[in-house]
Amino acid sequence: MNKVMLIGNVGQEPQVRYIDQNLCVAQLRLATTEKGYTLQNGTQVPDKTEWHTVIFWRKQAEAVERYVHKGDKLYVEGKLQYRRWTDKQGIDRTSVEIMVENFEFLSPSKHETSPTAAAEPQPITPTAAPAAPPQDGEYPF
Repeated sequence: MNKVMLIGNVGQEPQVRYIDQNLCVAQLRLATTEKGYTLQNGTQVPDKTEWHTVIFWRKQAEAVERYVHKGDKLYVEGKLQYRRWTDKQGIDRTSVEIMVENFEFLSPSKHETSPTAAAEPQPITPTAAPAAPPQDGEYPF
């Protein structure tokens, strides 16, 4: 089974491209952090942050383009994909990417008008992503 689940913070604005007749693809960097701790002998083990390249396609990519920004917290579910290539200097390179199948917004909406409005995360799937741009105050999360 090839399954990845991450909760992390977006490290930069998503990079979005449209290819082949409006097929949308978005890429972002997601930081996950394991909290540090203290060993029994008093040694401090610091926090450890890992950076992941995350790829979204189609309606999910369009939702990322509209609603995801640097600093947002996301839950991402997907699979690992390895890419191998030879660079211009002839060096073999490998990259690991997360191909997103589902994701949820964990950051509260910045456009929330009511302090009592529910800020529950909502999954975005290819069928659940908005088909048209939302009107003011109408967001999928």
